[in-house]
Amino acid sequence: MANSQDRFIKVVNAVHRNVFTASNGVVAGKLMGMPVVKLTTTGRKSGRPRTTMLTSPAKDGDNLVLVASYGGSPQHPDWFLNLRDHPEVEVMTRDFKGRRHARIATAEEKARIWPGLAARYKNYAGYQEKTTRDIPLVILEPVN
Repeated sequence: MANSQDRFIKVVNAVHRNVFTASNGVVAGKLMGMPVVKLTTTGRKSGRPRTTMLTSPAKDGDNLVLVASYGGSPQHPDWFLNLRDHPEVEVMTRDFKGRRHARIATAEEKARIWPGLAARYKNYAGYQEKTTRDIPLVILEPVN
């Protein structure tokens, strides 16, 4: 993505994160009909906490599902690369705040989850068409 686009996304993300956090997820807790997820990963290079605002378009039992689409960009989003290297994450939703274990969905899980998700939220299907990268699904599992 272009630098100006990255800066814009960072500003919008910061405003959303502040409103969401201040209201404990009550305000700005849904976006386009999807629950909002405040995801804090550990930076793969810095080792410092990195927080981003995402949506969770699907649940799989007790697991939250994230889509590492990055708007159909040819590269993976930073948050995905961070949790791939450091899978223990902090999550805040309207209904939950705590630790989760992140993992990349298996091919079988993606084959089961993706069709319904893409049918309900057409933007994700469009993102996949826009890129040659296979857009991964991330499963956020409860930590016991």
